[in-house]
Amino acid sequence: MENKMLTVRVSAEQAQELEAVARVNGMPVAEEVRAAIAAHIEARRKDEAFRERLRASIERNKTILEKLAQS
Repeated sequence: MENKMLTVRVSAEQAQELEAVARVNGMPVAEEVRAAIAAHIEARRKDEAFRERLRASIERNKTILEKLAQS
């Protein structure tokens, strides 16, 4: 899998807290961030309301893309 670099701005307080959590867990900050992102995505996958919004978005985009393809 290809990696992509992202830049995220957080408050100084969030950065300090994240660094402290990473130190206590003996993990790099980047790994803590990756774990948090993975947990967030997994939570969304299990969230039925989110999945309904996702399906609606897919349908809206499908309609737009089909319309564009008919040029």
